[in-house]
Amino acid sequence: MHRRSHSGVKLYPDTECGKAFIRHAELTQHRGLHSKEEPYNCKRCGKDFSQKAGLFQHLKIHTGEKPHQCNKCGRCFSQRSVLTKHQSLQAGREPFECVYCGKAFCHGTDLAAHKQFHSKEKPYECDKCGKTFRQRSNLTEHQQIHSKEKLYECKVCGKAFTQYAGLNQHRRIHTGEKPFESPVCGRAFSRSSELIIHHRIHSGEKPYECVECGKTFRVNSTLIIHQRSHTGEKPYKCEECGDAFSQHSGLNKHKLGGKHGDPPKPRKYTCDECGKTFTQVTGLRNHRRFHTGDKTYQCPECGKAFTRGGHLIEHQGIHNKEKPYQCKECGKAFSQKTGLSHHLTIHTGEKPFECSECGQAFSCKSNLNKHKRVHSEEKSYKCEECGKAYRQRATLIQHQRGHIVPGPSNRVNEVEPTVEAQP
Repeated sequence: MHRRSHSGVKLYPDTECGKAFIRHAELTQHRGLHSKEEPYNCKRCGKDFSQKAGLFQHLKIHTGEKPHQCNKCGRCFSQRSVLTKHQSLQAGREPFECVYCGKAFCHGTDLAAHKQFHSKEKPYECDKCGKTFRQRSNLTEHQQIHSKEKLYECKVCGKAFTQYAGLNQHRRIHTGEKPFESPVCGRAFSRSSELIIHHRIHSGEKPYECVECGKTFRVNSTLIIHQRSHTGEKPYKCEECGDAFSQHSGLNKHKLGGKHGDPPKPRKYTCDECGKTFTQVTGLRNHRRFHTGDKTYQCPECGKAFTRGGHLIEHQGIHNKEKPYQCKECGKAFSQKTGLSHHLTIHTGEKPFECSECGQAFSCKSNLNKHKRVHSEEKSYKCEECGKAYRQRATLIQHQRGHIVPGPSNRVNEVEPTVEAQP
């Protein structure tokens, strides 16, 4: 039986789909995908599984167990497959190289998925509406839009789906399951598409290019929004006054402005730690990292970690010696366009960021955020020596000089703040 793993002989075919397996046990396990029977039930959240192995893997979400540890860096993972991929990245074992851009991958399946970004061919066409797709699976998923039949119902909330995959994905809202784990930083996601997009932060890959100006993007939706700056398209229209916007967020902001009577009360998401509220759940999620100290975005060059992907991207410009953005006034060059934009305000005197409380204006948004703490009671910078908190990092550093470390150098014990300042 062991020799078959080397020879590739697969003696056990599935009569349903034709897929073949080396071992009979693997065939039995695979057949559970075709069967709707799910005899294995999770007692914590009620989720059902067709296989016992699926239930064991799922239980790690509730226990937080990550039994697979990397012997080089000590990072732990919930799945052995993710650990294997992580170790391949560390060892530089990426034998599958893209002939178009040179990017290498640990697995052939990852390379095949990557090649789709280079190919403009979409051979799979929907016979109902004519829309084309690069992959057959995407076409199959799309065709369910034209079908009204929804066979798969969620036992928790009753929502129905046309595909089992849709139901399976929906269940993760109730269970909190995040089975797709990054082998680089260990961050987990509920959807494979979210993991693919996240990986581009580590790789720097931007596969979506604007044909007008050449600017590249990580996500196709961002490219679509960007292209409207060239076409002038504004698909989001206000029903009250007819004003149009290029982004849905612009329309929402317009409606909340109170131009058409009393604005609707925005939904509020409250932080359990400090009581601060946010209008979007993403804002709350980002804010929570300041309490937990979670820094999931790590620079592959120097190892420095950040709470946000945007901060990592900005930091990576330090390692990049190329500075293509040059100021026409004084000749100073920058590695990023945002750096040039901030610099130009020195010459123009422009201060576009205004405080809503007192009207004071600033050239940088970061300076406005610092200023806002004067009006707020929030004190994000805490001294680890005595527990006293401050609104600004500079004030904390000045305070820390009072905690002198004994010794010939008479150095100041400047402890890093336990909580980062909110951007």
